[in-house]
Amino acid sequence: ELGLLKMDFLGLRNLTVIEDAQRQIRQIEPDFDISKVPDDDPETFQMLAEGKTQGVFQLESAGITGVCVNMKPTSIEDMTAIVALYRPGPMDSIPTFIANKQDHRKITYKTPLLEPILKVTYGCIVYQEQVIEIFRSLGGYTMGQADNIRRAISKKKMNVIDAERNVFVYGDEKQGIPGAVANGVSEQAAQSIYDEIVDFANYAFNKAHAVCYAVVSYQTAYLKCHYPKQYMAALMTSVISAQDSGIKIAGYIAECKGLGIVTLPPDINHSFDNFTVEGDSIRFALGAVKNVGRGLIRSMVAKRNEGGAFQSLEDFIQRMGDEINKRAVENFIKCGAMDCFGYHRSELLAVYDSMMDAIADSRKKNLDGQMGMFDMLQDTEDAVAIPIPKLSEMNKADLMLLEKETTGVYLSGHPMDDYRHLLKGTHVVPIGTLMEEDNPYEDDQTVSIAGVVQNIKMKTTKNNSMMAYVTLEDDTAAIEMLAFSNVLNQYGSYLKENQPVVIMGRLSMRDDKEPQIVINRAQPMSDYADKNSPKVVPDQEPARLTGTLWLRLPSQEGPLFGKIRAMLGMFPGSNQVIAYFTDTQKRAGSTCALDERLLKELSQVLGQDNVVVK
Repeated sequence: ELGLLKMDFLGLRNLTVIEDAQRQIRQIEPDFDISKVPDDDPETFQMLAEGKTQGVFQLESAGITGVCVNMKPTSIEDMTAIVALYRPGPMDSIPTFIANKQDHRKITYKTPLLEPILKVTYGCIVYQEQVIEIFRSLGGYTMGQADNIRRAISKKKMNVIDAERNVFVYGDEKQGIPGAVANGVSEQAAQSIYDEIVDFANYAFNKAHAVCYAVVSYQTAYLKCHYPKQYMAALMTSVISAQDSGIKIAGYIAECKGLGIVTLPPDINHSFDNFTVEGDSIRFALGAVKNVGRGLIRSMVAKRNEGGAFQSLEDFIQRMGDEINKRAVENFIKCGAMDCFGYHRSELLAVYDSMMDAIADSRKKNLDGQMGMFDMLQDTEDAVAIPIPKLSEMNKADLMLLEKETTGVYLSGHPMDDYRHLLKGTHVVPIGTLMEEDNPYEDDQTVSIAGVVQNIKMKTTKNNSMMAYVTLEDDTAAIEMLAFSNVLNQYGSYLKENQPVVIMGRLSMRDDKEPQIVINRAQPMSDYADKNSPKVVPDQEPARLTGTLWLRLPSQEGPLFGKIRAMLGMFPGSNQVIAYFTDTQKRAGSTCALDERLLKELSQVLGQDNVVVK
């Protein structure tokens, strides 16, 4: 109304990722420019069609990856439509869009006037600009009039929407709008088109915005396809400061592994503040080490460039002087960045503190002019030399915990390494499999997973009971799990940070979010290590108890029966189960493996008199 133009500028970290990747690519291709790459690269679109979208802007989620696989985009125009359609509301049009794209014979237009407007989106209304153009081309509106009614529809102003129907169909002489009928559209088609506009205009996306996002999506996909090392290094650098940086970096390292790219550990003499390409590998960033500032790292790199590689812990402390503090040195040792000095981490941890004190004290005396004649005759390094004790190295599990503590990532292995062989032949599913778009599991299905608890967030529910969000990670991916009060009461002692556990629970898969698991049962991974332990849940049917399991429940309705079904699902087998419902006097049948633990849990839930094997 004031005649002013409002503009929104979005800042995306992905633009920084693209620029960082370009900077590293130019070390091997000085003239590389992302703005000059072809926008119709078949290899890039093939990668997207195969669902390899991890790390690609806007296309990373499981649901939208599935859209890419089904749609098989072949142009930035297709990618623009994906960005615009994958939101509540427009998502309903995705099956029609995909079907029409794959078979153009299915495309229909209610009037030939719609073809030039909707041809690019295979006969579907997707964008706000298309809504405006339909009002303009069919109804005879001016651009301004069309945008005003588009805005009214999107804000659900029903009085305006109802009043405008007749104007669109029959026109309005006062406003100078001839109407669709006057432009050769049948009354029935015009009414139907207006209904479709009203249904969809509320969700229609701004194409100009979607195109910008699609171009960035394409550029990140192109870089991942043709320069995967440089792109993945830039991508990992971009999440160094994120709150959940460890989980994100671990996921990208796993993606690198799938691409055949090795991630090298942090190293005082090779790492920089960012993730960098080193040969055919990616070198871990020192900037990802906790309690270490970027300024310190860049100063360290400058000293390394000027005076050569650091030769020892003492050499490092001497050359860094007052710029280094004990916490930074400790974390460098813990994460393995000082393994290059040839000592165990246990040995360096035992001596770094006293060595830093001695060097600082020597430097202070020197500055104060307190060194005596005999001190001056000795080499300074010898004067403060502190022998490094010979100690046994810590066990692998402790080393990995230190790496996780200081970087958020397991670097030299994964706690699952010691248990993976024990889980062979069991029903335990790799978490990465559950996170794939085409995983073979269904929503609400009971599954078993194994991994290490990364973090737990407790929350009080509306009825004042406790629940927890638990993140579990194996060497393929991480997944969020929900533990309600009954599970916390029974298995809470196993759900501790860094605890390796086996989880059985119900899979929750929704289009708009990553898969989750509602925990039904938990047990420590150590149970699997003891082959004689009765706690181990074998996946082959155990030859323990025989007979039919009879259960008596008050009703087939309500959460109790669902809980019993979930418990039975944790013990798959061929023993018959018959559930009797006292309210309807009906029966339901199932199967399970008869197991003492199952019977005990059923008895606790239903009462001993209601659980019988005979």
